[in-house]
Amino acid sequence: MEEKLKAFERLLNIMDELREQCPWDKKQTIESLRHLTIEETYELADAILDKDMKEIKKELGDILLHIVFYARIGSETNDFDIADVINSLCEKLISRHPHIYGDVKVTDEQQVKENWEKLKLKEGNKSVLGGVPKSLPALIKATRIQDKAKAVGFDWENKDQVWEKVQEELGELRTEIDNEKADKEKIEQEFGDVLFSLINYARFIDVDPESALEKTNKKFIRRFQYLEEETRKQGKALEDMTLEEMDMYWNKAKEL
Repeated sequence: MEEKLKAFERLLNIMDELREQCPWDKKQTIESLRHLTIEETYELADAILDKDMKEIKKELGDILLHIVFYARIGSETNDFDIADVINSLCEKLISRHPHIYGDVKVTDEQQVKENWEKLKLKEGNKSVLGGVPKSLPALIKATRIQDKAKAVGFDWENKDQVWEKVQEELGELRTEIDNEKADKEKIEQEFGDVLFSLINYARFIDVDPESALEKTNKKFIRRFQYLEEETRKQGKALEDMTLEEMDMYWNKAKEL
């Protein structure tokens, strides 16, 4: 523990020195750091998907730096400092875990989630969904919305019901697309319903839709880049090839 405290103290001291002496660090504001923090978070997410522990350690350090940076700026305006941030977090963790720090009994993870959401409502949240950040990417937001609704009992009973809903939404999308007077806005709405129902189904089969889609993205990129590389070796250009020729290289990429 002493070693960890010394490491954290060292970081705080370095942050103070940089804020006072480095021209770039001196100029930063909470607003200017925001997009950088988002970028660092996505870099951490990439490292997690790649199961690259060395990179995860690095990206966690970058995010920790941002937390310390925000706290340093907050201390300059007397709004909060790092001790306030940490103590506030500790108090929240204690109050949100009455099954650990109180006399509440739970039997599984789901009950913990349900208690968490009930406690948030008692703390002043007007809606269970109020804690979902507005700026979250839509796919992640849909997952969080469904998780929170489930935590208060608003959910399907089993995965077969959800799969039937997926089929129903696909049928409604197909109907709108085939409509002679197809309305683009209506098609978009039905397409959104299909995605939302698929994300719902992903929960029931224990699949993280964001991770699943990103892994598919990475797979497509890997195969497409193989296609590009192989066509270059043949002295060809993709735009001059037929779809059948591209498929030949694509199928080879699938075998790798």
